[in-house]
Amino acid sequence: MTMLLSFSFVLPLPKVQKSKEAKAKAAMAGGKGKKKKWAKGKTKEKLNNMVMFDKSTQDKLLKEIPKAKLITPSVISERLKVNGSLARLAIKVLEGKGVIAAGVQEAQQAADLHQEGGVGGDGSVVPKGTRDGG
Repeated sequence: MTMLLSFSFVLPLPKVQKSKEAKAKAAMAGGKGKKKKWAKGKTKEKLNNMVMFDKSTQDKLLKEIPKAKLITPSVISERLKVNGSLARLAIKVLEGKGVIAAGVQEAQQAADLHQEGGVGGDGSVVPKGTRDGG
């Protein structure tokens, strides 16, 4: 018995070359779906710091800031909610009263150290060893 096997192959048609104009037209049309939407960046919350001392802030400055271990304009600005120039002025005032001692002075930031003693209730400087049971 003889078997006949028949195979049929279908050859693919050769690709037709596109002209330069057709390629350019396809490139312009294909990739231009929608414009990319950029993500909105995170916005920092705007601080609403005071630009002048009021009575309560001034009292807080004289009472709390001399007790801090490290006193910088940033610390004063953050604790009292005042702007940086007012914080620098506050440091100069406290140094003038002798409540704090000057520490490290760098180009952008000054660091001051607290000093023993402090400010009395009337705003006067209390010498070392006489404050709150010394």
